[in-house]
Formats: sequence, C-alpha cells, structure tokens
Amino acid sequence: MIECKSPRQIIRMREAGRIVAGALSLIEGLAKSGVTTDFLNDEADRYVRAHRGTPVFKGYRRYPKSICTSINEEVVHGIPGPRKLCEGDILSVDIGVEYRKYVADAAVTIPIGEVLPEAQRLIEVCRRALYQAIEAVRPGARLSEVSGAIQQFVEANGYAVIRDYTGHGIGRRMHEDPQVPNYVSEALLANDVILLEGTALAIEPMICQGGPETEVLDNQWTVVTKDRKLSAHFEHTVVVTESGCEILTLG
Repeated sequence: MIECKSPRQIIRMREAGRIVAGALSLIEGLAKSGVTTDFLNDEADRYVRAHRGTPVFKGYRRYPKSICTSINEEVVHGIPGPRKLCEGDILSVDIGVEYRKYVADAAVTIPIGEVLPEAQRLIEVCRRALYQAIEAVRPGARLSEVSGAIQQFVEANGYAVIRDYTGHGIGRRMHEDPQVPNYVSEALLANDVILLEGTALAIEPMICQGGPETEVLDNQWTVVTKDRKLSAHFEHTVVVTESGCEILTLG
C-alpha cells in the first residue's frame, strides 16, 4: 500500500532530508585522494548524530556502516573500510537518515581529483537523468513516466541502466511501496501507479558504461558491474506536491 504523506509527515522528512544533504556536502568536501572510505563514514556518522538524526543504514539487514561507498565498477552497497581513494576514482556515496521517525535518502557520485573525460561524462549523464525523472513527477503522472524518463535519457547517451536494483517509496521506513525502476518493463506497465499528492519517492538512477548485468561480491553487500566497467549513482528523495514535486534532499 502506498501512503500519501501528510503535511506534518513531510515536515519531518524535510528535516531528515536537510541532514542528508548536509552530510553529503560534507563528504564531497572531504573525498580526496589518500582519504579512506572509513574516514568518510565516521565523519558522516558524526555529522548526522550531531544534527539529531540517526544513520538508517547501520544495522539495516546487518549492514555494518552508516553510509555506502562504491568506487568505480561498484554500483551500490560498497562497505566503507581502509581502502584509500585514488586520483581518477569515481566514488558513489549513499546515505539515509531518520529524523523523528521519518526517513530521507540520497546519493551522489563524486570525481576524485582529475578524472578521465569518459568518467566525468558518465557522472554528468547520471546526474541529469535524475533530474529528467524529477521533472516527470507531478500529481496524476504515472510511475512509468518517471522510469521512462531515466531510461530514455540514459540510453540516448549511450549508457545502460542497472536493472537489478531500483528506487523506492520512502517515509516511515527506508523502503516502502512503490518500487521505482529505472526502466520501463511489461510488469511495470501492467501494474502502473498513478502518483498522488503526498506520494514520497526515492528516485535513484544507477547507470554504467557497459552491460547492465551485476553481481554481488563475497562480502554479500557490494554490487559490481559484471564486466567491471564504471558505474554512477545519484538519488534524491522527493514528494509529490499540488503542482509538481519538492526535492526534500536538496539542502
């Protein structure tokens, strides 16, 4: 069941979103060559708690850290650790925060120093795909329009969308109905959702240079592209408003 959020609920989600945005901004400033992903995790955790939020990821299905840090061919769910970032890496950071029992979630892909032009273009296409999808969010729109906006833009630019992982509804919990795929399938069209005012979504295009196939590493969390080509990930939490939508994690 899809819950339409009340103005009171949206206020709390907006506060959670501000903490998410602040944490991501902090990480973008700290993510440099030589810095470990564990350091980024600890600084993000400290920031969230200092702003009266709770990192949602830590302990979720036994996930051990407060953020996800996915490097280069890692798509999502990379676990922070002692690995140091290197010049030319691209780093995807995903974070969810609970504030007074409501959740917001966002992600960004960060170039580390000077990156190759093809890596920078991948990042930019993924970021723009997210905003193409957000522009499609409005009362009365169908979820397939949001998914289709991502797929059409990404594929027109020569990249593939990851199909094994999706965006999601969000609010009282990190994962709620509906799923928000990054492509249009027959199953989506057969069970399409009409967006109503108050519907909250975490929209998160995940795209890659090569094929969309993925696999999970031995740590049972980190998802990588099967062909080990670069991947990028962006995400915002949005809520449908009377005339369009509001980005709750914009900062």
